[in-house]
Amino acid sequence: MAAAVISSLSKSFGQIPPSAIPPMLDCILTSTAVSSSSLFSSLLDDLPDLIESGNRDGKLDSDRRNSIASMIGALCHLLTKANIGREELQSFLWKGFIPLMKMGHDFDQELLNQIADSFFDVVQSIHAWEVLEENLVPFSLRSIGLSAGIIQNGDLQGTGLDRSSLFHVSSDLIEKFIENLHVGKDCKLSISGYFPLPVSCHVLSITLDAALRNFQAAPVTGSVSENVSSVESFTANLLWNLCNATERLLLQGSESRSCTIGFLLPVIFKAFVSQSSFEISVHRQIHKLSRNHFFMRMWTCCRKLFSLGSLERRDAYRILSLYLSYFSCGGTFQNANMSDGAEEFDIRSEKDLWNEIKRGLVDEDGLVRKQSLHILKTLLCMDSGNQHHSDISEKKTQGKHSVPHGVTKRELWAYKEAKSLGVGKLCNSVDSGMNSQQQWEAFVLLFEMLEEYGTHLVEAAWNHQFFSAYLPKYFGFLQITSLLQFSVSHDNFVSAISGSMHQTQSETWAEVFSWLSILWKRGFCHDNPQVRCMIMQSFLGIEWRKYGSCVKSVPESFILGSLMEALNDPVHHSDFGVKGIYSSKTIEGATHFLHHYSSYLDARETVIFLKSLASLAKRKSFSRAGLMGLAECIAASAFGAHKYSNNKVESCEFGTADEVQPEYSLENFLHDNGTELLDFLRYVLESSKQHFNPNYRFRVCEKVVEAAASMVPASDVSLEILLHFISTLPREVTDYGGLLRVRVQDWLLQNHQVTRSGGIQMQLLESLNEFPEWFIIHHCLFQNFDDEDLGAWEFEVRRWARVLFLVIKEEHQLAPLMTFIQQYGTNIRKQNNYSEWVPVKFLTLILGLIQEIQVMQRRKHGAKVQTKFEIQRLETEEQSSEAEASNIYNMFTDSLLLILEELVSFCNLSCSIFSSGSDIEDKVLPSSVRGKLGGPSQRRLSISLTTAVLQATISVKAVAYIYAWCAQHRTGILLNSAFTAVWKFFCNTITSPTCNSESEAEVRIAAYEALAPALKALVSVLAPQSLVLFMENSKSLQPAIEGEPWLDTLVFSFLQNINNLLAVGFMARTRRAVLLNWKWVILESLLSIPYYSFGSKLQQEDGSFFFSDAALINIFTDTVESLENAGEGSVLPMLRSIRLALELFASRRLSLVVSRFTGVDSQMIWRLVHSSWILHSSCNKRRVAHIAALLSSVLHPSLFSDGDMHDADNEPGPLKWFVEKLLEEGTKSPRTIRLAALHLTGLLLSNPTTIKYYIKELKLLTLYGSVAFDEDFEAELSENDDARTEVTLLTKIQDSELTEAFLNTELYARVCVANLFYKLADLTNRSGSSTGDKASQSALESGKLFLLELLDTMLNDKELAKELYKKYSAIHRRKIRAWQMICVLSQFVDDDIVGEVTQCLQIALYRNNLPSVRQYLETFAINIYMKFPSLVAEQLVPLLRDYDMRPQALSSHVFIAANVILHASKDIQLRHLDELLPPILPLLTSHHHSLRGFTQVLLHQVLCKFFPSLDSKSSEFIPLEKRCFEDLKLYLANNSDCMRLRASMEGYLDAYNPKTSVTPAGIFVSRVEEIGFECVPTSLMEQVINFLNDVREDLRCSMAKDIVTIKNESLNMAAGPGSTEEVSSACEEKLELPKDAHLDFQKKITFSKHEKPDLGSSSLLCKGEVYKQLLEMEKEDDLLDQLWKSRSLALERVRGNRQHIILVASLIDRIPNLAGLARTCEVFKTQGLAVADAKIVQDKQFQLISVTAEKWVPIIEVPVNSVKQFLEKKKREGFSILGLEQTANSVPLDQYIYPKKTVLVLGREKEGIPVDIIHVLDACIEIPQLGVVRSLNVHVSGAIALWEYTRQQRL
Repeated sequence: MAAAVISSLSKSFGQIPPSAIPPMLDCILTSTAVSSSSLFSSLLDDLPDLIESGNRDGKLDSDRRNSIASMIGALCHLLTKANIGREELQSFLWKGFIPLMKMGHDFDQELLNQIADSFFDVVQSIHAWEVLEENLVPFSLRSIGLSAGIIQNGDLQGTGLDRSSLFHVSSDLIEKFIENLHVGKDCKLSISGYFPLPVSCHVLSITLDAALRNFQAAPVTGSVSENVSSVESFTANLLWNLCNATERLLLQGSESRSCTIGFLLPVIFKAFVSQSSFEISVHRQIHKLSRNHFFMRMWTCCRKLFSLGSLERRDAYRILSLYLSYFSCGGTFQNANMSDGAEEFDIRSEKDLWNEIKRGLVDEDGLVRKQSLHILKTLLCMDSGNQHHSDISEKKTQGKHSVPHGVTKRELWAYKEAKSLGVGKLCNSVDSGMNSQQQWEAFVLLFEMLEEYGTHLVEAAWNHQFFSAYLPKYFGFLQITSLLQFSVSHDNFVSAISGSMHQTQSETWAEVFSWLSILWKRGFCHDNPQVRCMIMQSFLGIEWRKYGSCVKSVPESFILGSLMEALNDPVHHSDFGVKGIYSSKTIEGATHFLHHYSSYLDARETVIFLKSLASLAKRKSFSRAGLMGLAECIAASAFGAHKYSNNKVESCEFGTADEVQPEYSLENFLHDNGTELLDFLRYVLESSKQHFNPNYRFRVCEKVVEAAASMVPASDVSLEILLHFISTLPREVTDYGGLLRVRVQDWLLQNHQVTRSGGIQMQLLESLNEFPEWFIIHHCLFQNFDDEDLGAWEFEVRRWARVLFLVIKEEHQLAPLMTFIQQYGTNIRKQNNYSEWVPVKFLTLILGLIQEIQVMQRRKHGAKVQTKFEIQRLETEEQSSEAEASNIYNMFTDSLLLILEELVSFCNLSCSIFSSGSDIEDKVLPSSVRGKLGGPSQRRLSISLTTAVLQATISVKAVAYIYAWCAQHRTGILLNSAFTAVWKFFCNTITSPTCNSESEAEVRIAAYEALAPALKALVSVLAPQSLVLFMENSKSLQPAIEGEPWLDTLVFSFLQNINNLLAVGFMARTRRAVLLNWKWVILESLLSIPYYSFGSKLQQEDGSFFFSDAALINIFTDTVESLENAGEGSVLPMLRSIRLALELFASRRLSLVVSRFTGVDSQMIWRLVHSSWILHSSCNKRRVAHIAALLSSVLHPSLFSDGDMHDADNEPGPLKWFVEKLLEEGTKSPRTIRLAALHLTGLLLSNPTTIKYYIKELKLLTLYGSVAFDEDFEAELSENDDARTEVTLLTKIQDSELTEAFLNTELYARVCVANLFYKLADLTNRSGSSTGDKASQSALESGKLFLLELLDTMLNDKELAKELYKKYSAIHRRKIRAWQMICVLSQFVDDDIVGEVTQCLQIALYRNNLPSVRQYLETFAINIYMKFPSLVAEQLVPLLRDYDMRPQALSSHVFIAANVILHASKDIQLRHLDELLPPILPLLTSHHHSLRGFTQVLLHQVLCKFFPSLDSKSSEFIPLEKRCFEDLKLYLANNSDCMRLRASMEGYLDAYNPKTSVTPAGIFVSRVEEIGFECVPTSLMEQVINFLNDVREDLRCSMAKDIVTIKNESLNMAAGPGSTEEVSSACEEKLELPKDAHLDFQKKITFSKHEKPDLGSSSLLCKGEVYKQLLEMEKEDDLLDQLWKSRSLALERVRGNRQHIILVASLIDRIPNLAGLARTCEVFKTQGLAVADAKIVQDKQFQLISVTAEKWVPIIEVPVNSVKQFLEKKKREGFSILGLEQTANSVPLDQYIYPKKTVLVLGREKEGIPVDIIHVLDACIEIPQLGVVRSLNVHVSGAIALWEYTRQQRL
C-alpha cells in the first residue's frame, strides 16, 4: 500500500499546485502508515529521473515545471519533520539541489529561485548550516576554482592567510558522498562535475544572504544561543571565503569579474553594512575579518584594474559604484560600532581615486565617462534628479534680469534655456558667495551640458558674451570664474573632496585647475564644431593676469595635450590666412595664455616645458594653422620665461600667490639642455617645409628663431648642432636681404665675445675658423670613399660656409681661414701621398666657399623676380658695406691665386685616371652595386676606382671654379695654366677612344660629369683673353679650315663621341640616363659661348663666327628628337639649348641676306611643337622652371613675327597649334595658363599683326578663372634660382603694378589681356589712325575684332546670354569677366563699328542682369556716349522716354544719362543737360521704388552741380522752371528718406570716374589689397536696393507685430471665462476649417450682406416687382442653405475620417519644409497643419512642392507668439501635447505609445523647440540616431513621427 501511495503521489505532482503540497502530505502521513522518512526517501529517489527528463528535453513545459516545483516542495516539507535528520538533508543536497542548480542555464530562473528559497528555509528551520558548510560551500568554491582556471593554472599564490587553499577541496569528500548515493551511473557522472562559474557565484551569494537574514532575525536568548552561534560562525566563515575568492576573481578574466561584481560583492557589502567585523576560526586560530581591511583590499584591486585596460577599467568603476551604493556620503557608518577601534576607511581620502575619476571623465569611452560622473556625484552626495532645476520662479527671475535690446534670436534662445536649467539660482548665489557644494553643482552642470545635451543647451551654459549683457556675471564664464574666485575661500572648491584644507594655496589651485581642465578637454573634443569654438573662446577669455602665479597650476599635461590638439583643430582658425595674415584670434589668445603661464615657471621648469612643447612637432602631425599656433606658443613661452625674475610675490585679485624661489639660474640649466631644445625646434622648422607658402614659412621661422634666441645662447651649443639648426632655416630668410638675417646674426654673436690677451675675440668665430682643419683631418673609417661620403662632406661644408658668412663682419676675421687655405693648398700633392681623402676634402671646402659667396652675390646684386612675398617684405640693414665685401672678395681671390698653380698640377695628376684606358680592370661587382634595369643609378665601379674618379672629378671642378672666380674678380692677370688644363681635359674627353668594358664606360661618364660644371664655369666668365685661348686650344683638336666656324669641330667631335658612348652595350639604362643629362648640360654651355660673347661685345655681327648652319641644324634636330623622352634633369638644359639655337638662327637672319640663310623652316618647328607638347603632357609635375623654359623656347620671339607660324592655308600653324593645346591643358593647371598668358600677351604686344590669329585664345584667357592661390608656385619662385631665371626670360608687358601684383591669382590671365589691349590702345592713340603705321593699324583692327567677338558672345552664347542665373555662380563670374574686358576695349570703338556696338549694348542693357554685371554695361555705355556725343540725342533720349521699358533697364539708362551730364566735356555738358534732364524728371514719380530712389539720388547730384542755390533777397525775376528746380533740389536735399538713402552710399558718386573705370588699373589695381568677388565693387543700384529692402523689412516687422497682437487678443477672448459658446465655436472653426471652404462659402452668400441695407427700405417693399425679386432671392437663399448643409456634411465626413493628430509647424519658416509637411499631412490624413502665416500656401514654391495638398489638408494659422496659447487651448480640449525634440528626458520614438488625440510640435530648423513651449509639453520624443551627423531635416523628422503615429493607430 505504501508503494501505491508513493507512486500515485509522484504522478499527481503535475496536477497539484505547489501551495497544496504541504497539507496534502500531512493528510497522507496522518491517514496512512507511511512514515515521513520512507516517503522522503522514495520521493528523493524519483527526483533524479524527473530532473533528467527535464534536462533531456532541454525545455520545461508547465506540467513538468509544476511537477519539479511540487516535488521539491514536498521534499522540503518532509525535511522539516522531526524524524528527518541531517543525513537526509545532505542526500537532498547532492541528489536534488546541486543537480538542479547545475542546470540553471537550462531551467527557469524563477523556478530555481523558488527551489533555493525553499531549501534555505529548511536549513534555517532545522539549523543545519554545518551541512552547507561541509558540502555545498566547498563544492561551490571548488567549482569556482575550476571554472575560473585558478587551480589548473597553478595560480595558487594568495595574498592573505590560507588563501592558497581557498579553492582546494578534497575530492575524496565528494567521491564519498557520491558513492553513498543510490543513483544511477549517469546521475553520478552529473553530480561529479562542477558548477559553471555564474552558478557557483550565485549559489554562494544566496547562501550567504540566507545566513545573514537568519543571523539578523534570530533573537539572542539562552534557548537559541547555540543556534545563533552556529549561524554566526557559518556566516563569518563563508564571508571570509567569499572575500578571499572575490579578491582572486577580480584579477582573473572578464567573466570572473562580471560574476564577482554581479553576485558576490553585493552580498558581501550587505554583510558589512550590518556589522563592521567578523571573527573567523581558521585552522583553530581566531582571525578578525574587518570591513576596513576588505575595503582596502578592494581598492587595491581597483587600482590594479585601472592600469590594465578599458574593460578592466569599466569593471573597476562598477566595483566603486557598487561600493558607494552601500556606503556613500560619509554618514553611513555612524550607527556601526567599530569593535576593533580602527579608524574607518574613507575612500574619499584616497588621492588615486580622484585621479582615476578625472581620467575617467575625459576617457574616449562614453560609458566610462558616465560611470565616472556617477561615482563623482555619489561621492559628493549630489541628487542627479533635481540638481539642474531652479527653485526660483520664472517671474522672479525675469523681474531681476530683464533682457536688453539688440539681442539676437540665438542669444535670446540661450538665455531662456539657461533659465530652465537653473542658471538663475547659480547666478544669484555668486553675489552672496558660492559654497563648495554649489561649486560642484556648477561643475557637474557644465560637464553634463557637454556630455548629454544639444548645442543650443551647451550655448546656454557657456556663452558668456551674451549673458554678460544682463546677468550679474556671465554664466559659462561665470561658472569657471566663480569656481576660480571661491577656490581660495575656507569652503573652497576642493575642500569637499579632500576632507581638510590643503597645506598651501598652490596645492589648492593645482587641484582646482585639474578639475577645470576636464571641462575644457571635453569641450575641445566635442562632436559639434560650434561647441568646440565656444569652449575655446571661454578658456581664452579668462583674464589670467588676475590670478598671478596661480596660472602655473594649470596642468602641464592639459596644455601639451588637449590645448595643443585643440589648437590643431581647423575649426578654431576661420580667420587664418585671410588677407595674407597667418594668424587667428585663437592663436593670439593661446599665445597670451602661454606667455603668462611660462612667466611664472623657474628655469628648470621653463626649459623642460619648452622641450615638451617643441617635441610635439616630432610626435604629431600638425595642420597649417596648428603648426603656426605651435610656433607662436613656443615663442610666447620662451619670451615669458624672461619675466620670471621679475615675478616674485605678486598680488592677484583672488588672493596672494605662493612665493616661488628660483632654484637654478636659467643660464646654468640651459648649458646642459639647450642642445636638446634646439634640436626639437629644428623639427618645427622641418615641419614647416611641407607648406609651400613662403610668407607662412617665414612666419614660422621667425617665431622659432625668436624662441631659440631667447632661450638658447649660441655659445652654449656645440658647433655641429648650431650648423644643423641654421641649415634648416630657408636661405631666403638669412641671405642678404632676408628678413631674419639681422636677428640670426644677433643671436649668433651674443655672449660670444671673450677678453683675451690679444683683445676681444668671438668664441663662435674661433670655432668656425677651426672647423676647416678639423674637417680635413677628421678620421675616416676607410681610406677610400664614394659619392655618399662626398655628398656628406659637401653638406657639412655648405652648412659651415653659410654660418661663417653670417658671422663675419670684418675682413681681418677671415685671416685664419686664408692662412689655412694657403698652407694646405700649396702642399696638396704632399697631402695626397698621406691620404687620398685629405685633398678631396680640401677641394670640397674651397668649392663650398666659392658657391656660398656666389649665392650671396646673386642675392645681393643679381636679377630678381619680385614676387608678392618680396614686394611686401621690409628692407633690412646689411651687415657689411660694399667696400668691406669687396675687400673680402679680394682677400679670398689672393689666397686662391697663390694655390692655383698647385691645384692645376694636382688636377693634371688626378685626371690621369681618365686616360688610363686599358689599364682599368673590369671587376665583378656585388649585386647591390650592379643593380637591375631601372634600379639605383650608382657608380658601377670598385671602391678604389670610385675614389680615384671622384678625386679627379672634384679637382677639375675646383680648378674651373677657381679660374672663373679669379677671372671675375681680378682683371688683367693671366690664368693660362688653369684654362689650358681644363680645356685640355675637355679635348681629351671628347676625343677619347671607344671603351671596351663597363668599367671604362663608367670612367668616361665620370669624365663628362667633371666636364659639365667645369665648362659652364669657363663659359660664364668669357673674356677677350679667354676667347683667344678658346680658339687657340681648339686648334689642337683639329686644325680649323679657313672660313669654317671654329666651334663646329668641337661640337661635332663632342656629339660623335658621346653618342658613340651612349651606343655601347655595356651601360645600364640608368647610367645612360645620367650620361644624357651631362650631354645636354655640356651642349648648353657650348651654345652659350656666342651668347656670352655678344654680352661682352666681343662678336656682334652674327653667329656664323661660332657655328655653321649645318652645325646649328644638327644640334637643333638632335635636341628636338630627344625632347620627347627627356628625363627630368635634362629638360631645362635641352630647352635652353633650343632657345640658344633659335637665337643664333635669328642673329644670322638679321645680319645676312635672306636667300643665303638656310635656318629653321616650318617642318622643323612642327617637330619642335609636337615634341614639346608630348614632353609637357607627360610630365606629372608642372614645375615653374620647366613651364617657363618651354614657353620661351617654343614661342620664341624670333618665330612669332612670322605669319606662317600661326596660319597656313587657313589651318593653324605650329605656334598657334601649340598655344591652343597649351591653353586647353592649362585650364586644369593654373600655373601653366598664367605663365602662358604672361608670355603670349607680351609676344602679341610686340607683334600686333598676329593678334588676329589668337582671338579665340584671348577670349579663353579673358573668361578663365581657377584656383585663387598656388602656394607651390610662390615657393618655387622664392627658392628656386632656375624658376626665377626662366620667368625673367619670358616676354612681358612692362607694367609691374599689374603683372607682379596678380601673378599668383586667378585674375592674372585676364589682367594680362586687359593690359595688352590697354597698351595697344595707347599705341593707337599715340600713332594716330591716319599715319598708316602698320603696327598701330593692326592694333586698332585687333581691338575692334576682339570687342565685336566678345559682344557677340555675350548676346548669343547659350550660357552667357541667360537672364536668370544665381549670384556668384559660374555664369555670373564669366559675365563679369567679359564685361570688364569690354570696358577696357571701349577705346577701340570707332565710327565704323559704333552702330553695331550700340545696338548690342542696348540689347544687353534691356536684358535682366545682376547689378554687379550691369555696372560694367553702364560704364561702357557712358564712355561710348561721351566719345560720340551725337548719339545722346539720337539714342539715349528716346530710350529714356520709353516708359514701357523694364524698370531695371530704365534705371541703367538714368545712371548713364546722369553720368554723361556730370562727366562730359564742358563744351557739350550744357547741351547734354538740356537733352537729358527733361526725360529724367518724370521718373521721379515712378511707381517702382528702386527706379524712383535711384533717380532721386542721381538727380540730386545733377541739380547740385548745375543749379546753384538762388538768392532769396534778390529782386530779380526768377523763371518758373528755376523756382521748380530749386524747390525740387531743396526737397531732395532735406527730405529725411532721401537723406538716409544718400547717406547709405556716401562718397560713391563723387569717387566714380567713368574714364578711369575702363582702365586695367581702375578695374583691378585699386582693389588689390582686398580682392573680393572678381574685383567687383558694390554698385550704386545694389546699395539702393539694399537700403530699400532694409526699410521694407522694418515695415514688415512692424505690421507683423500688429497682426500678432490682434490674433492673440482674439484667442484670449475665445478662451476667456466671459466668452459665449458661439464665439468659442466660431474661433474654433476659424482655426480648424480649411481656408478654401471659408472663401468658397463666403463668396456665394456675400450678396445678402451687401443688399441688406436696401432690404430695410420700406419704399422697395411696396413695389410688386421688387417683392417678386425678393421671393426669388429667398428661394435662392434656401438653395444656398441646402448647399451649405450638404457641403458641411461632406466636410464633417472628411474630417471624421482624419486621424486625431495636429502637426504644429508655426516655428518653421522655410517654404520647402512647410510644403513638404503639408504634403505629408495629407498623405497621413492629419486633422490639421498649423503654420505661422496661412498666406504661405499661395506661394508658388509652396504649391510646386505640396502638389495641391494645401487644398485638402486643413491649414490652421497660429502665429509664433500664439503657439503657447494654442497648445494650452488644445490641452483643455483633451489633446496630449508632444514635442519632437532631444532633451534630457526625451523618449525614443519606437518606445513611445501615442495617445489617440495628439498635437505634435516641431521646432525650428536650428534651435529646436523654445524652452517656454517645452514647459507646456506633456512629453518629448526623439528619433534614435546612429550616425555621426546627429540631426535630421525637420520635414523628414515630422514625416517619421507621423508615420509612427499612423502605424500605431492601424494596429
